[in-house]
This record gives sequence, structure tokens and C-alpha cells, in this order.
Amino acid sequence: MEKLTQIKECAKLLNLTNLKSYVDIFIEKADLSNMTYQDFLLKVLEEELELRSKKARERRFRSAEFTVIKKMEDFDINFQQVITQKQINRLLELEWIDRMYNLIFLGPPGVGKTHISISLGIKAIEAGYNVSFTTMDNLMYCLKTKEISRRSKSKINRIQSSELIIIDELGYLPITREEANLFFQLISSLHEQSSLIITSNKGFEDWTELLGDAALTTAVLDRITYRCELFNMSGKSYRLENRQSLF
Repeated sequence: MEKLTQIKECAKLLNLTNLKSYVDIFIEKADLSNMTYQDFLLKVLEEELELRSKKARERRFRSAEFTVIKKMEDFDINFQQVITQKQINRLLELEWIDRMYNLIFLGPPGVGKTHISISLGIKAIEAGYNVSFTTMDNLMYCLKTKEISRRSKSKINRIQSSELIIIDELGYLPITREEANLFFQLISSLHEQSSLIITSNKGFEDWTELLGDAALTTAVLDRITYRCELFNMSGKSYRLENRQSLF
């Protein structure tokens, strides 16, 4: 028992959490299966790496701050005729993130823009990318208050250090000229540094009215569409078509 205690203490000092917690089980399994020393050591290290990978994935997931959880396997590809399964499969390969391409989903509410965006964000997290999710309304709040709010500053810092940023619901609420300028500055700082997913209920032709300035709108669109895949999604609202009633 003295040696076992020493092993646990060494594991604690080396931050080998899995070994510290399960060394008894490892030794018992090694005895029962007649493991070689090499096999035993390899198993211990593999288990430790798996635990660290899991914890890192959980940290990335928490940092992303998704408002809801959506998986691509739950997306009804047959409900709409705009995006194909082949296109979905290509997006799930995530090559576009490495190439710093942006994805823009335009269309009315309920056609699956947010579902696809969050699903891709979760897939990216599982693949090891740092992801940030925000609605346009929350983004504007954080940009305006980052100098006086620690939480807002932390959110903006995470966005600027992420490899994928998802900006949801652009155009649903009006923004001021000051907010439009802050949005432009952020987009400029992220240009060719990160990939963006933007969802909006407004076509590009309506963005000038949204941002309040033609030159600024052109500058924003110039940056986000430089390397970009655009999906104009149309059709009925999935939520309205599949609404559930109490009676």
C-alpha cells in the first residue's frame, strides 16, 4: 500500500488525474490480463490523454456559449430544397475553417439557419477548434460595454481568439450607427484571421438600411464575402409546420 500511495502522490504532482483516481483498477486489470510492462504503461498514458482530450472538449463547449444544442443528424434535410446532403457532408469536413472561409445563411425564420450553424459549431469543437457563438443583439451589447464590463470584455476576447465565430440573427433588431461602426471594426479584426458563420433574415440588398451607411455596408460585405459560401434558404418555417399543441 505504501508504493500505491506513492504512485498516487506522484500522479497528483504530475497532474495525471486519471492515474491518480484509477491506479488500483489499472493494476488489477493488468494482473488479470497478464499485460506486459509496455502494454500497461501505454494503457495508462492513453487513458490519461483521453481524459485530457475530453476535458479540453468540454471547456471549448462551455466557452462557445451556445444558446441551444443542435445536431446535424436532427436536421430534416427533406423539409427544404436549398441545401443538399452532399453540401452538408462537405461542410462537416470543416476544411473551410482551415482555409478561413465564411458561411452565410440568409432566409426567413424557421428554415434551419441557426440549426445548421450550431451543428457545424459543435462539430468544430469536437474536432478541436475554438468556437464562439453569439446573437447579433448580444454581440452589440458586449461591444458597447466591453470597457466597463468584465464579462463583455471576456466575451469579445474569446471571440477574437476563436477559429470559428457564429453570429446569429443579424438583422432581426435595428442597430445604431455607433453599433454598425463597432461591428465593422470587429469584422475587420477577424478578416482572414478566423472563419465566420452569419445568419440573417435580410438579403444583402437590405444591409445598407440595417447598417445605416452605404460605404460601411460595402466594406463589411467586401470582407465577409471575400472567401465565402452563401446559402439563400427559403421556404416555410419548420417550427410553424411542426408546431405542437396542448390539445
